[in-house]
Amino acid sequence: MASASPAPSGPPGGPSDRSIPGGWERILLVALALVLTGVIAVARQSSRPEAPMDSLARRSPELSVALANGRPTLVEFYADWCEACQAMAPALQAVEEQVRGGIDVVLLNVDNPRWQPELDRYEVNGIPQLELFGADGTPAGRSLGARSEQELTALVSALIEDRPLPRMAGVGPSSSLATPDRPEPAGGAAGPRSHG
Repeated sequence: MASASPAPSGPPGGPSDRSIPGGWERILLVALALVLTGVIAVARQSSRPEAPMDSLARRSPELSVALANGRPTLVEFYADWCEACQAMAPALQAVEEQVRGGIDVVLLNVDNPRWQPELDRYEVNGIPQLELFGADGTPAGRSLGARSEQELTALVSALIEDRPLPRMAGVGPSSSLATPDRPEPAGGAAGPRSHG
């Protein structure tokens, strides 16, 4: 009785019953490595906490929607490069989270040309600039410069409770310096990037 001899496995590194022919093993390993690298990158990105300014901007409703939905609105004109804006962002985020649903916080980036009409309408010449609106969408006042969490809480509470804005430096109604009897200042106004 003759016994069956095992089939030759071929030379080392050559095709065998257990390998994928033609170098596909390497291609499969490279593809698997790329997929795992992508999964790890996504996991790292999602585990990193989002910066307060980015979080506020991502949740920001459209200005027209915010002004028409029956809630008070705080509009911040900001820029990513603005140190004062970045420094104020955690306080604004904390206040927004405390009154979740009680006020709309809208962020408008001065570097985005889409907001040029709003920059002109609200005479933005320094940032951060806050435009404050009552629940009916009417302007309630303006705040210029960075604000502490305590100051932001006072402003937001006044808007929610439909009270006059608290007295603090840089807060209140504003008027343009240019009137029919007073021309624009010589040299023009400072631009939004001036932190004026």
